[in-house]
Order: sequence, then C-alpha cells, then structure tokens
Amino acid sequence: MPSNSNLPSQTEALSQTGLIPLVVILGSTAVGKSELAVRLAERFTGEIVSADSRTFYRGMDIGTAKPSLEDRSRVPHHLIDVADPDEVWSLAIFQREAVGAIQQIDKRHHLPFLVGGTGQFIRAITEGWRIPPAKPNPQLRTVLSHWAEAQSPIELHSKLASLDPQAAKGIDPSNVRRTIRALEVIFSTGRKFSDQKRRGNRQYDPLLLGLTCPRPELYQRIDDRIASMINSGLIEEVQRLLDQGYSPQLPTMSAIGYGEMVATIQGKISLDDAIGLMKRRTRIFVRRQANWFKTSDPGIHWVKTGEHAAGEMAALITAWRTSITQTGR
Repeated sequence: MPSNSNLPSQTEALSQTGLIPLVVILGSTAVGKSELAVRLAERFTGEIVSADSRTFYRGMDIGTAKPSLEDRSRVPHHLIDVADPDEVWSLAIFQREAVGAIQQIDKRHHLPFLVGGTGQFIRAITEGWRIPPAKPNPQLRTVLSHWAEAQSPIELHSKLASLDPQAAKGIDPSNVRRTIRALEVIFSTGRKFSDQKRRGNRQYDPLLLGLTCPRPELYQRIDDRIASMINSGLIEEVQRLLDQGYSPQLPTMSAIGYGEMVATIQGKISLDDAIGLMKRRTRIFVRRQANWFKTSDPGIHWVKTGEHAAGEMAALITAWRTSITQTGR
C-alpha cells in the first residue's frame, strides 16, 4: 500500500478533474462503520463527515453510539455536536453543511469520508438531490401533530400516501416526525416531497463501500451495543437532558433509546421492557436501512466485517484513486 507521505498530492491530482473524490462508508447500524472509518481515514490522510442524523446533537452521546473523543482526536470529524437537542436539522440543512465540510476537506488536499447509516442523507450528497425549499412552519407542524394524536400516525401516513405515494413508501408509518416533515413540504411548496430526489449537478466522484455481516451476527451486535449503552449510563444521560429542560416530546427525545428511557423514567414501562423495545425498534430500523443500501446494488462494493475488512477496503480505495488519476475522470 502507498505510504501516507504521497497521499495529499494524489488527492490534489484527483481534485483537478473537477469532481471531488469522496469515500462513502455505509451500512446498517452497529455493523462497525465508525471504527473502520477512523482506521481508513488515518491511513489515507482523510477527514470524516458524519451522515448519521442522530450524532448531530450535543449531550446525546451514549444512545447515539457517537464516536469517542479519542477517535475524534485521531481523525478530524465533522457534523458531530453541531446542534442542541431542541433544534431540528433537516435534510436540507445537513446537505448544505455536509457539502461545505467536504469542500473544505478537499481544499486541504485531504480525502473526505462520508460515514453513516442514514440512507436519505447519504443519497442526498452522492446523488446531489434538489431538496424543495421549505422553511420550518411551526404552526403547521403543530396542526399536523395534533392530527396524528387525534387520529393516529397511520391515518397521517395514509394522507401522505394519497398525496405522495413515493414519499410514503420510504417512510415508516410510525415515524411521525418524518411524515409531518413530508406533509409540511407538500403543503408549504405545493410540490411532492419525493421531488427532493431529483438529481442536480454531479459534484463528486464517489466510492461507495458497504460494510455487512450476517443478520444473526448483526442482531447480536445490536444486543451487545444496547447492553453497553445501559451499562454506560444511558438512563442517566436521558435524565440529565430532562433536568436541563429538554421536553420529552421533542423529536430527538423520541429516537431509539431515548424514548424508551423517558418512558422508564416516567414509570410507564420497566427497564427490561425498555430494553426489549429498543431491540425491536432497532431491528425494524435495520430492515429499513437495507431498503436504502441493497446488496444487489452494483454501485456499492460490499465487504464483510472481520479482520480483513480494513485491508479489503484499503485496497479498493487505492485502486479507485489510481483509476481516477490515470483516466482523468
């Protein structure tokens, strides 16, 4: 493998093609993306841009499996701890900030790594989605929230399905926040929420690397991660957020792990029941992630977890960089 000493100049050569080289490491939650990304970014003089919608928020560390401070000291990370829990980072905000971060990394002649499991966020960058401009409308959100409470999340989702079937297909009916956001865009702009998937100008030459493992092994990883979260103080983290005045009704506080701990703190469910619910919700989430990242996708190079994963991905990155340099793509 090439030594780090000549990598910045190679990255600069790639940038001169007019397209920014971008390594994307994707896959299901708990599969091991973050740790692998740090190793590869160290090896290739890279910087990491988080594409995990849960790691944006300050004070939400344990339940989001946020990269450790040690890992962040080894390799620069971007878009982590950039918002408070009562702020909402929309897809449009993420796209704007991620594009800016990637451009700055490229200007430093470092290799940008986009890392995460939020398919919508990754596709918005790699495919250059044109996201409908819709400013947040708190009043409309309140009306839609009351609608969901008075009827049901299913009824709200059915309304979305009648207006934009394609958008509804990609949103879990139980995910009220995303359903409301889709309806908000439709009512505010008069355009379908699915229009955001229209592609813009190509900005990147991406290498998509998927990390995968057999489903039983992944489920065991999930169970182990949840146990580690509980032992590391997840319930105390959630209590701290509540003590700081953050409402349990916030969208961020309904995320997997946080909603269950809130219910436990409020005495609505036992800790054991909360853990079981976390496991079930995470498994459902994994299945939805698989809809974004299919193993049959020819644009994704899939690598199995294990001791050889880092070496295999490093070889793919080296070959890709060499190809770009030689062909001038």
